[in-house]
Amino acid sequence: MRIIEPLEEGHVYHLYNRGINSEDIFKEKRNYYRFLEKYAVYCSCILETYAYALLKNHFHLMVKVKENIVQARRDGRGEIKLNASTQLSHFFNSYAQSVNYASGRHGKLFEEPFKRKLVDSDSYFTSLIYYIHFNPQHHGFVNNFKDWEFTSYHSFFNEKNNFLEKSKVKEWFGTVKHFVDAHSDKMETPNISKLILE
Repeated sequence: MRIIEPLEEGHVYHLYNRGINSEDIFKEKRNYYRFLEKYAVYCSCILETYAYALLKNHFHLMVKVKENIVQARRDGRGEIKLNASTQLSHFFNSYAQSVNYASGRHGKLFEEPFKRKLVDSDSYFTSLIYYIHFNPQHHGFVNNFKDWEFTSYHSFFNEKNNFLEKSKVKEWFGTVKHFVDAHSDKMETPNISKLILE
């Protein structure tokens, strides 16, 4: 039996999941927007999000689990401490229900459990942001990853508010130029074995 490591507070993770039997989890363009909307509702309260990529039959997220997040109980009787894995489960279930309803399908949409890898070094942190944004090109969806609409890469060049921790990522790289340079196709990825989950 495979042991699933819990998502620990204060740690950064690479989260990944794909459709069951490699089925597409994004059936049409509006699904990508719905995924991001539901993610913001269920997960922005418990996860800091540094990067994402959504690619037809799978997705990648780079997140940090927030610490000691509590929320008022629905019945008004005190508070409850939020759990990252529980919030992600609610998110996956809600998104799957919306896809099933819209496409007339039934049953599970995602593989279980979702995969996670601890980001345990500065070089891994930097490389992972590049890897996630580069993923559409890696899988051959586009010739240039910048042409894929559904990654967080483009968000770092506009002032729109969303769930991304853009200021923290920009601060990590120091300047926008350094951020762009880190996404050049010449960048070395010393942790590539950690990055590739497929």
